[in-house]
This record gives sequence, C-alpha cells and structure tokens, in this order.
Amino acid sequence: MPINVDDVMQLFCHLSEIKGMKAAIKHSGGGALLVFATAFIGGLMAGPRGIAVGGAFGGLLGAWMTSGQFRPVPQILLELPPAEQQKLYDEAIVILRRLDWTDVAQLTALVMGNASLQQKLTAVLINYLSKELRAEIQYGE
Repeated sequence: MPINVDDVMQLFCHLSEIKGMKAAIKHSGGGALLVFATAFIGGLMAGPRGIAVGGAFGGLLGAWMTSGQFRPVPQILLELPPAEQQKLYDEAIVILRRLDWTDVAQLTALVMGNASLQQKLTAVLINYLSKELRAEIQYGE
C-alpha cells in the first residue's frame, strides 16, 4: 500500500509524543543582525571600544532573543509547510517502504512493536529537526 505524507506525519507525531520530544527552533539570522546593529551603533558612539561593547551587548541580547521556547514536536511537525513535510517523508519512506499495512493505525502498531524501526525513525526525525530546522531537542516532561 502506498504511504502518504499525512500518514508518515501522524506516525512521527505519535513516535515523538511517546518519547516526550520537545524542540526549540532557533532563528539565528535575527540574532546576527542584532549583533551587527549594536556593534555599529556602539562604533558610531564610542569608536573601537564602542564596537566591542556594542557587539558584546548585542551578542547577549541576540542569544536571549533567539533561544526559542520549547514546543512539542508533534505541534511543530503539523505546522510544517508541505514542502518540508515532503522532505521528512522522503527520508522516512526509505525505512517504511517494505512494511505491509492497511491503515495508519496498523502502520503505527508495526513501528511501535519494533524497537529497531523506532530507533531508525527517531534518528531520521532528530536529524531533520537539528539539521533542517536547527532545533534544539529536549526529552521528557
């Protein structure tokens, strides 16, 4: 049976919920811009020392601003645009294509009953979150 993207997203949601996965997506571009802006303003106001002070202050402020709030991974997955869901699907299908199932409930049961499949799919999900979304992952409550 062909596996559709929504089924794989539901499977990843279930898997990440069971493992208690949360992620914080960092937006480093805004933080870098803030560092540049404060260093520039500091340089205009106080010369070379102002650049150093402004850069340090901007770095601290940027780090604080870009440290995202941890959100449940299922919520993040469901908010992904279709193109990003397709990327994750393409990586997962390599692992899932040999399974024989009739609906998403049976697919989930097959995966949850096989520790090796769980481990491989969790690795795919962690890799996607950390490399594609540059997210920091946290487990448990």
